[in-house]
Parts: sequence; structure tokens; C-alpha cells
Amino acid sequence: MSQLYDGIEPNVIDDEMVQKAVEEQCPEDRRKLAKREGINFKDVTELQLSFRNILQIDNLWQFESLTKLQLDNNIIEKIEGLESLVHLVWLDLSFNNIEVIEGLDTLVKLQDLSLYNNRISKIEHMDTLQELQIFSVGKNNLTALEDVIYLRRFKNLRTLNLTGNPLCDDEQYTLFVVAHLPDLVYLDFKLVSDTMVSSFAFPACEIKRKPLTDHLLCWYASNILAFRAGSLQKSGLQKHATAFVEYLNGSFLFDSMYAEDTEAAKLAYLPGVAKYLDSGVTYRKEFVSVCENLFNYGLKEYENREAEVSDFNESLQEALTANQREGRKIILDFENRNKRRLDEIHNARSYDIAESKRAEYKEDILQLSEALMTLEMWMADQLEELIKDFKRNIDVIASTFIENVKGIYPFDSMLCRDLENHHHEKLLEICITTLEKSVKNELDEDLPADVRRLLADKNTIVNALNASHGVRLLKIYKRESDILSNTYCW
Repeated sequence: MSQLYDGIEPNVIDDEMVQKAVEEQCPEDRRKLAKREGINFKDVTELQLSFRNILQIDNLWQFESLTKLQLDNNIIEKIEGLESLVHLVWLDLSFNNIEVIEGLDTLVKLQDLSLYNNRISKIEHMDTLQELQIFSVGKNNLTALEDVIYLRRFKNLRTLNLTGNPLCDDEQYTLFVVAHLPDLVYLDFKLVSDTMVSSFAFPACEIKRKPLTDHLLCWYASNILAFRAGSLQKSGLQKHATAFVEYLNGSFLFDSMYAEDTEAAKLAYLPGVAKYLDSGVTYRKEFVSVCENLFNYGLKEYENREAEVSDFNESLQEALTANQREGRKIILDFENRNKRRLDEIHNARSYDIAESKRAEYKEDILQLSEALMTLEMWMADQLEELIKDFKRNIDVIASTFIENVKGIYPFDSMLCRDLENHHHEKLLEICITTLEKSVKNELDEDLPADVRRLLADKNTIVNALNASHGVRLLKIYKRESDILSNTYCW
């Protein structure tokens, strides 16, 4: 049942709203053309409908190619009207009034889901979201620690935010979550650290109230070193994580693209591929250079953010101190004036004189009240301006960082896309050549059976190559998504 919203006109998503939103997303030089010729909603892949007082989700069936949808900071009470968005990868429903997780059954490609700051009391109805990698459900009404067990079905879940829920107050909260979700990398915006993991090396009897199962404890004890190897708790790396650019100062991302690419390992056996990879240092070098540029930029922007927050806190403290000092001065002046006046009232030689002094005293009290009220109003105005300036500066810093991240290193980045596509085309050329030799029985190498199966026909080899290409592109997209998601959360 909808609640009343004082001073807010609830909205439903209609054609006018989505048309305006899509036009606003267009680059400035294309905006006029879009207005004149119109936009085909079927071609739109991203849609931002934040801060529009939306009460009900509706009229999105036209956006059948949508991969990213932002509905944050509205007054939505129910998840509905998303059935046709089957290609959705990123969905942001944070800062709404949602009470039940529902209406997500068809979003089988969803990787990033934010339900932060709603009214949800149970994690449920998400079974079809098997691609889920990032889930934010902090600042809700989750009370049962056992709800975390439901998330074990999501094998790709690496980032989880539960902070701000009542269940986080449980003393075994962190241990319970990490034990039941062993593949988790980030919990509540922090990397799952050595300290967190090493606590599982202690006997189960040392965990006071909710003992973890023995098999989980044994699993962690045997895998402690593996966790430590991947931890950020090394010199300076925690700062990198806070700057959202951890492990971008080197070849980590490039190497990880291939570490998860099973098809690439097979293709490397094909004649000519190994030689190309050995000589193809340009792709790796330029890719790593892009990562390092972003890393350096991220650290610089982190310093800018920290400096802005520090300046705000300093200005806030200065304003409060000045206000308190002025208030104390006003009160001290009042006390000094009226200490003498009280003595005069006490020692008055007549009733009339005493009454006159009391009237002066009452008038002075009124003036004191007005002076303190004026000071308070001045302070409120000063703080309002200070907060407005801070918000404006932070918005500029954050939006500039986001835009530059998209410009330097997005999924569709011209540089990264061209590098990866050129690499893919070169491999395709080698594979087709190898296939032709195989058909003519001109291959001298004795290839493994699974590699020979790739040479069954053109479709097989091309599909394997495209799958390999897709894994790497997805890895690039995921890393950008992490940076942007963390920036939005910050």
C-alpha cells in the first residue's frame, strides 16, 4: 500500500520521462539530432532514471536491449515491470522503499544488483540470478544471520554489502559470512583480509556462540596460504583498494583475463599461436600501460577526494568553533552586565527601583535570546552553504573521475577494444590457416586430443575463439564496473 509523501509528487514511468532521460544521456553534439529524428528505444543499452520520485516501475518493455538500469533514489515500493529486460547486467534500485525481493526471475544475465537502503527483511526469490557477481543489500531490515546461507547458490558472487543491517551487530557476523561464502573477495566494501581468514585456523570451540561447521574450519585451515597470496594486506595495497584501483599497477588484470580463459589455453597449442603470443608484446604492453595510467589517475583522484573531505571537516570545525566562541562571548557579556544588575536589585532602596531593574533584566534576557537565535540562524545558513559547496565539489570530483574512467578504461574503450579486437582478429587468422592445413593433412605437430577437436570444422574453431574473446571482454567490463560501482557507493 502506498504511503503519503509530504511535498513529493509521485511519478510513474511514462513515455515523456524515458524520452527525456534518453536524450539527456546523449552526448551534447548528438542531442539535437536525437530530438529531431527521435530515438529507437530498442537500441538503448543504458537508462538512468534516478531522483525522479518514481513510485511504480512501468513502461520499460520497449527497452529490450537494455543492459544497465539505474532507478536509485526514488520512492519505489515494489520490484515489477522488469520482465522484458532479459539482457540486463546492472540494476540499481538503491534508496527506495522496497520491502520484498521479487520480480527478478527473467533477469538471468544480471551480474550487479543494488538494493541498498530499502526496507527488505529477507533475502529470497533470487534463484535465477546465477550470474550474480555483486550484491549490495546494506541498510535494510535483515535480522537473521542465516539469510546469508541463501547466497551460497550464487557461485560467481564476489562482492557483498550487508553493512547497516541489524544482523551485522552479531559478534560472529563477519566469521559467519566469510565461512559460508568462501569465494567472497569483498565484504562491506573491504577486501576479505588475512586477519579475517586466519581466524578460522583456531579450533571451533574458540568461536563463542555460533560454532562454524568443522568441515568449513578445516577447509579454511588448509587454504590459508591461498587466501594470503591474494590479499591486499601488503605494503600500500589497502590504499589502492580505497582508491578503487587495486592491482591495476601491473599486469594483474591482463594475466587474470587469461587465467580464467580455458579456450585460450587450448588455442595456444595451435601452430603459430605460441609464436604470435611470444612476439605479440605490443598488446600486453599497451594494455598494461592503460591499466597503469588509470592506476596513477585513481591514486591522484583519491588524494583529491581525501583533501576535499579534510577541507570540509576543517571548515566545519572552524565554523562550529567560531560559533561557540561568539556564543560564549554573548553569554559572558550578559552575565557580567546582569551580575551587577542583580546586586542592584538585591540592594534597591525602594520597590520601584527594584522593579525598574527587574524590567531591565527581563529586557536583557529577551535581547540575549534574540542574539543567540540570530547566531544560530547565521550558523545554520553558514553550514547550509558549506554543505552545498562540499556536495558541489564532491559531485564534480566524483563525476569527473567516473567520466575519465569511462574515457580511459571502459568496456567500449576505443583503445582497449581496438587492442583486444586486433588481437582477436590475428588469432582468428592463425586459427583459420591452421584449420586449412589440418584439412589438407599438412600439420606436422602432434596436438592433444581436445585441441584437435577444435579443428573439426570452421564453426568449432571460431566458436572457441569467440568464447575466449568474450571471457576477456567480460573481465574488462567487470573491472570497470567495480570501479564505477565503488565510486557510486562512495
